[in-house]
Amino acid sequence: METDRITTEFIARTLPKAQWTHHAHLRAGLWHALHYSDDVSLDLLRERIRAYNESTGVVNTPSAGYHETITRFYVGVIRLFLDSVDARRSIDDLAQELIARFGDKGLPLRYYSRERLNSTEARMGWLAPDLEPLAPGSLDTRESAATI
Repeated sequence: METDRITTEFIARTLPKAQWTHHAHLRAGLWHALHYSDDVSLDLLRERIRAYNESTGVVNTPSAGYHETITRFYVGVIRLFLDSVDARRSIDDLAQELIARFGDKGLPLRYYSRERLNSTEARMGWLAPDLEPLAPGSLDTRESAATI
């Protein structure tokens, strides 16, 4: 139960910083999406990522730490993913498929220009994609597998 362990330690702020990888973020996001509504999971992720950052010495500022647009982007990706699979499978099976399909850290750059995504505005609040809309068809797994 890797996803449960990572998420439990993340929430408790005991997960070693070296284990807070992009894939660990996806696992924690998936866990929250399976346990809460989208709005509640987003609120909890905001709070918990900021708190985890602070506990590991990462400051949350307009240029570092928590990033609102990336968090909301991946909450949307995870929702689209869950809508496309049998969510009754084990959480670790789901996490492995989520990571296989959407685990490339560069995925947001398919939808956002680097300048927009790295802006203070994107870090501090939600900015819609400027290259391609985030929609069910835009995350086609056959295309994603070839490009991510």
